[in-house]
Amino acid sequence: MTGPNPGGARKRPKGLIGVGWACLQSAALGRTEHAPPAADYPDDVVRRIQFAAGAGLGWKLTAIATPRAKPAPWKIVVVTGAPSWAEYWAPVLAALPQDREMVVVDRPGFGGSEPPVWIGDIRLQALALEPLLEAAPGQKVLLVGQSYGAAIATLMAAANPRKVGGLVLLSAYLGEFGPTASWLVKLGGRLRHVIPRDLRHAVLEVSEQAAQLPHVREALARVKAPLHVIHGDKDDFAPIEIAERLVAEMQLRVTRFARLEGGDHFLNDGPAEQLLEQIEACIPSPPKPVFTGLTLSWPRLEWLKRGRKPSTANTDQAASLTSILPELAPLKSPIKASGAASSPSTMVS
Repeated sequence: MTGPNPGGARKRPKGLIGVGWACLQSAALGRTEHAPPAADYPDDVVRRIQFAAGAGLGWKLTAIATPRAKPAPWKIVVVTGAPSWAEYWAPVLAALPQDREMVVVDRPGFGGSEPPVWIGDIRLQALALEPLLEAAPGQKVLLVGQSYGAAIATLMAAANPRKVGGLVLLSAYLGEFGPTASWLVKLGGRLRHVIPRDLRHAVLEVSEQAAQLPHVREALARVKAPLHVIHGDKDDFAPIEIAERLVAEMQLRVTRFARLEGGDHFLNDGPAEQLLEQIEACIPSPPKPVFTGLTLSWPRLEWLKRGRKPSTANTDQAASLTSILPELAPLKSPIKASGAASSPSTMVS
């Protein structure tokens, strides 16, 4: 297929078997994409982009983004999990409203991103992805870390407090496997010499992450941006209880903890509108304009016609008091209270 699908987006690979088979096919054919977004969406809806990694690393990284004629108020940056395949976010990008931008990255060592080897240090990955935080003047950035990407996004937010307007931990993987992830990683470890590169890199990443959690905890304690957590209660890759425990142990100030009933680990595979609703809830509403209610009116100029100056409130009050002073004169004599000596407290004036 050489152009966008005129009938709309085709069904993308889903589930362990579907995604695994797509990965094997792509590896056999030498492709970096399983289901290229360009085959389903016009270039002005979802666009494949490339950028240079930060920290002078010299890598070229790939991502998909939503082109906009002018910068949107908020730019949503998504750091994906393991394996890191941005293309599986294409339906979400296509459903994004025009007043939002989104960019989803293929992390180093995945998809079309360099280098061809796996990068195990999450601190190095965070440095590589920092260019994603660049924004247009007046634009704010909401940083979303999905699964394994949550740890990397946390390091990015802590190191760039002035560039990140909010941090979202989406289905965060924090060093402990759920039952499904556990047997998959064990199986992948046994087959690591024969499985495709991206799957091998994913197995290596998640197996080595636990030792790096001190970096994540230290970064979480320094994050200045509002912190949000979105997690499905049926996540059997990274159980929600692990995220809840971390929040409790560190006494984190979480702006919003969204527990999604029936949600699994791959929330971007569900209805795009539902996920976008959750992400949008992490963006603060713009302040409403404040009206003082003051009413301005032109001054009355009748006095100019009569040739005299306008009277002030004090002048009018003085004139009124002068006119009634003769009537008050008889009341200035003291009146004694019955059976009591005269005193200031018993005088009426």
